[in-house]
Amino acid sequence: MWQDTYQGKRVLVTGHTGFKGSWLTLWLKSMGATVCGYSLAPNTTPALFEVARVKENITHHEGNILDTKRLNQVFTDFQPEIVFHLAAQPLVRLSYTEPLLTYETNVIGTLNVLEAARHCPSVKAFVNVTTDKCYENKEVTRGYTENDPMGGYDMYSSSKGCVEILSSSYRRSFLQEEGTFALATVRAGNVMGGGDWATDRLIPDCVRSIEAGEDIVIRYPQATRPWQHVLEPLSGYLLLGHLLCVQGKKYAQSFNLGPQQSSVLTVEDVTRLVIAEYGKGNLKIFRKDNLHEANLLMLDITKAEKVLGWVPTYTAKEAIVKTVLWYKKFYEEKTDMASFSLQQIKEYTASLKWKKN
Repeated sequence: MWQDTYQGKRVLVTGHTGFKGSWLTLWLKSMGATVCGYSLAPNTTPALFEVARVKENITHHEGNILDTKRLNQVFTDFQPEIVFHLAAQPLVRLSYTEPLLTYETNVIGTLNVLEAARHCPSVKAFVNVTTDKCYENKEVTRGYTENDPMGGYDMYSSSKGCVEILSSSYRRSFLQEEGTFALATVRAGNVMGGGDWATDRLIPDCVRSIEAGEDIVIRYPQATRPWQHVLEPLSGYLLLGHLLCVQGKKYAQSFNLGPQQSSVLTVEDVTRLVIAEYGKGNLKIFRKDNLHEANLLMLDITKAEKVLGWVPTYTAKEAIVKTVLWYKKFYEEKTDMASFSLQQIKEYTASLKWKKN
C-alpha cells in the first residue's frame, strides 16, 4: 500500500538502535529506503539491533538528541525527506529514579529534533512517536480518544503528555506556512515482539525467567493494557508517513494505534499465554511495590480506522505466538535473526486487513 513511497526515499530514524526502532529500520530497508539512524548505542545485551544486523546498509550515527550541534549536522548532511522520531526514555519505572533524564530526553530532546527538521528544507513528513500513557488516566472503562486531556501520574507518562502538547503547539506556531513539513503524532499501546530485552517489561521479563529456569514474578497481575505486536503500530507509522508525503497536512494530526477490544488483556492473562506457548515456565509469585502503575488503560482507535483506513491485524494471542516463536528461534535454534525478522515482516504485510485509503 505504501511500498513505492519509501523506495529510494531518504528516511531518518531517531532511536533506531532500540526495540521499535530496529524493527522499523529493518522494514524500511526491505522497502528500498535509504535510512539514516541517530541514536545512543543499544542499552541491552543482547539487543535486536545487533542480533538482526540492523546496522548493515544504513548510515549509522551514535549520538544524543540533546547534542544539538551533532544532531543538526546529521540533518544537514543527510537531508532526510521523512523523519520518524522514536528516541526516548521509554520506561515508566526508570522515570521514578531518573526524572530529569526522562524530561530532558523526551521533551527537550523532541524539541531539538523538531528544530533540526524545521531548519532542514528537505523534510516533508515527520512522525512523532509518543504513547498511550500520555492521557490523564482516570481508570475509565472506555478507550481514550484523541480528544481526551493529556496527563500522567508518573514522570514518563507526563513527559509524553508534554510532548503531545509541544507537538500541537509547534505545528500551530511554525508549520502553517506552505513548504513546511507535515507533523503527526502517534499513540500506541503496549507492544510485544521478538528482540525486546528491556528491563521492567512483561514479555522480556517472562522470557528471561523462562530461559533461566526461574519463576516468573509479575507486578499487578490484574492490570489491563492494550497489547499488540510491534509490527502493528509500526505499520501505522509507515502508513502515516506515506499519507503525510502524498497528501501533506491533511493527516497532520494525532492518532491512536491500538488493538481491538478483545486484545485488552490483564498482565496475568498475557503471562499465562506466554507460558502455554513456550511450553515451559512457572508463574508463582506476585510482588507489589509502592511505585504507582495504572490498573486500566485502553485506546479508542476509531479515528485511525476512519481517517487512515488502518486496522489491527493480529489478535493478542497471535501476537504472543509470533513473539514466542522469535525467542525460540533465537535461543533454541540459533537462527539467522535478520532473515527471520524480515520473514515475520513479510508474513505480517501479507495478512494486512486494512481498508484502502
